[in-house]
Amino acid sequence: MTEMLTRPLGGSSIDASAVGLGTWAIGGWMWGGTDESESIAAIQASIDEGISLIDTAPAYGQGRAEEILGSAIRGRRDEVVLATKCGLVWHTTKGNRFFDFDGEAVHRYLGRESIVHEVEESLRRLGTDHIDLYITHWQDPTTPIEETVAALVQLREQGKIRAIGASNVSEQELRSYVATGELDAIQEEYSMIARDIETTLLPIARDAGVSTLSYSSLALGLLSGSMGPDRVFSGDDQRKGNPRFSLGNREKVARLMEAIEPVADAHAATKAQIVIAWTLQQPGITYSLCGARNPKQARENAAAGRLRLSDDDLTLIDAAVALHVNDLDA
Repeated sequence: MTEMLTRPLGGSSIDASAVGLGTWAIGGWMWGGTDESESIAAIQASIDEGISLIDTAPAYGQGRAEEILGSAIRGRRDEVVLATKCGLVWHTTKGNRFFDFDGEAVHRYLGRESIVHEVEESLRRLGTDHIDLYITHWQDPTTPIEETVAALVQLREQGKIRAIGASNVSEQELRSYVATGELDAIQEEYSMIARDIETTLLPIARDAGVSTLSYSSLALGLLSGSMGPDRVFSGDDQRKGNPRFSLGNREKVARLMEAIEPVADAHAATKAQIVIAWTLQQPGITYSLCGARNPKQARENAAAGRLRLSDDDLTLIDAAVALHVNDLDA
């Protein structure tokens, strides 16, 4: 069997699995709640199947995802490349108000004193003494990037983090991070139906030797191959009312999935695995973060890291993407 694909993380000494586990859904917030035992089982199954890269954030359920992840990796910390984030805060009103969580204001703030506070909170929730990749979650226009990076470099020197990342950046923000010489990775939305960064961020990152973690590789499940037109979203599920999940869009995606089915059959793979494998073979994409809420989903995602698509496969898939989903409602 082909081994899990691994790749180096920016200029750090870290290697991580190309398929990573994203834990936003595990935090429950905006996903209709969470099942802790199933979530722990999903995390442990991911590790068992060769996934080392696991990404989380304090904002995922206001610490809930970090706590669940900490429980799941207890005794297995050395098998995990642990990524978490800073910059979405509710302990201070500095920075810019971003959204409310259960009536509590969450701000975007990346000042030094806040980052120092946040890292300690994340270390406690995760039950570890260091974070492998520490990522600024959303950017704070009230704090110079140089100040933010200086705080992160100090944490790295103290051994509390090993590598530095930034997420949800503009081109100018990325250039500012790159100019510090300290950035190892960016984390951005990227999928078959969200490809804007191909002409904006990816060329800058590639030229600077900065890795790219793609999130929403399966477009919040839209590209999973199992999102039928009759699916109903309830509660606080963010997909409820989202134009991207309109009936028309789901019908277009269904035609895309039908078109790539021969590739899936040829590899004895699921359509979701083909989508993930395609993502990993796009120029500049280093890692693909995929959510899993149970062991079955975790094992399916991990298997995509052992797939290698041929040039003919990629040509067929690219043509199907261009034909069926280039004009989805945003």
